[in-house]
Amino acid sequence: MEAITVERIASLYQKYQDDLRVVRDDQRQFLRDRGRSMKAQLDDFEAEMTYLLLRDLKPEVVVEVGTFYGWSTMWILSALRDNGTGHLYSFDIVDNVVRNVPKELSADRWTFTKGDIREHPDKIPAGTDYLFIDADHGARFAHWYIENLFPAVPAGTPTSVHDVYHGRRPKPFSEGSVIVKWLAEKDIEFLTPSTAKAPHVTEYLAGVKKELGLDEPVRDSDHNPMIFFNLP
Repeated sequence: MEAITVERIASLYQKYQDDLRVVRDDQRQFLRDRGRSMKAQLDDFEAEMTYLLLRDLKPEVVVEVGTFYGWSTMWILSALRDNGTGHLYSFDIVDNVVRNVPKELSADRWTFTKGDIREHPDKIPAGTDYLFIDADHGARFAHWYIENLFPAVPAGTPTSVHDVYHGRRPKPFSEGSVIVKWLAEKDIEFLTPSTAKAPHVTEYLAGVKKELGLDEPVRDSDHNPMIFFNLP
């Protein structure tokens, strides 16, 4: 599996700029229409990087752990729609996402399961091509998915985990501290657009976006604590 690097992401901004521009406009309008009721979580770089990687990978099966109000769900489904293939399986203990995701996006490409994913292992699809995690941010949950979910998906699966780098280092006793330690032990490289951890990444990509005319914010936030990596 090709490594997830800032240079690769920059090339994907170039390759998919026209489609991304449309999705950005749609998402921006959605926020304007819904206002604070949406409670979007992903910042622009995180959302766009997710969309771009999915466009490039063209996965058939995507698993999303944690939907909250559906912001990430909409970005993922937009990528699958634009690819013309793929199905998203989402899990969360709350179902706010169901009333937020437009029907034209969900169509026949989305399955939502309400409940703790730890209690529904039988509903995790085989052959996962992309894994997105943004749920319980405690250390215990991180240990669970490292020990149970990671082995259940194919080696090399591109994976992203949210809320890792709120500062230059993960918070002690957090999901972030557990996953970063595990990545180091496995000698797995990762990419983060966190402005606290890797400001050079966002500065570089901001330059790429400006050249392409994609620099108008979708939402007013630039924290970006997500990490992206390929499973061993």
